[in-house]
Amino acid sequence: MQIVRNVKIIGTGSYVPEKIYSNEYLEKNVDTNAKWIEENLGIKERRIADSSEATSDLAVKAGIKAIMDSALNIEDIDLIIVATATPDRLAPSTAAIVQDKIEAYNAVAFDISAVCSGFLYGMSVASQFIAAGVYDNVLLIGADTFSKITNWKNRDCVFFGDGAGAAVLSFGNVNEGFMAFRLYTDGRGKWNFTIPAGGSENPASEETVRNGLHYFEMNGKAVYETGTKVLPEAIMQVLMDAGLTVNDIDYLIPHQPSVKILKKTAEIIGMPFEKVMTNMHKYANTSGGTIPMLLDEVNKAEKLKKGNNILFAAVGSGWTYGAAILKWS
Repeated sequence: MQIVRNVKIIGTGSYVPEKIYSNEYLEKNVDTNAKWIEENLGIKERRIADSSEATSDLAVKAGIKAIMDSALNIEDIDLIIVATATPDRLAPSTAAIVQDKIEAYNAVAFDISAVCSGFLYGMSVASQFIAAGVYDNVLLIGADTFSKITNWKNRDCVFFGDGAGAAVLSFGNVNEGFMAFRLYTDGRGKWNFTIPAGGSENPASEETVRNGLHYFEMNGKAVYETGTKVLPEAIMQVLMDAGLTVNDIDYLIPHQPSVKILKKTAEIIGMPFEKVMTNMHKYANTSGGTIPMLLDEVNKAEKLKKGNNILFAAVGSGWTYGAAILKWS
């Protein structure tokens, strides 16, 4: 993608619910093993939204923090994009609900549905609007409450947690901002991670509820095999697009599928694992929230320095996957 007006990140924010489910807690309630979860997935605990907390509530708290960090006012936001696989409702968009809750009535608002790749896709979409001069300041939020669609009697319940992260994107100069994006989709993988019921194909009914078809279903083996194949491919392609090598990257801020997938990816691309940022031990996989939550954590820890080359990468249901490179400013 050729960027006409450079695009940078000027603020970050995140929010997680207070309630915690540890591996040990799950071990008591489902056929799983706390040590296995930590060793294979890198997860020790995950945050769980309260019954009164919707995805938009998490998104609002992360979004307001990002706006405050950017030193902008709410009325300065032109566009709100929410990347989520667990919207408040099928209609209206969660972004519209967020817009109303923060009273950002100057902003256009819509959702993106790319599951774990949602925030990465959102960065590309927001950048194109800003690059073209259509909007100046975009609030991009990744938020999910997978606890709401998790069968807590199924072993797959260990993978996900709830959380939200946000970033404010704005225009920059020629020496800063995003250098390249590469996004991909392969619909042949659509059945390997899915929510069978609740849409037009299989509308909600007493039968779909009784059969647990509103919970997510996943093929863990396929997720691992696909992730370790497509993540390195997307990363190497975006590096080529930007005219960089792995050695030029200061930090990789990836989606948090599992520590095994990330370690294998780092091995394949030749990146020291200490450059790979993770927080799945605290939050598990928060889907659309993973990248922005981790970005905010690294940013607030003051690890990011002006001129650092930041690599983003994600793989999600669909399959959706991709990578991006940003020069921090």
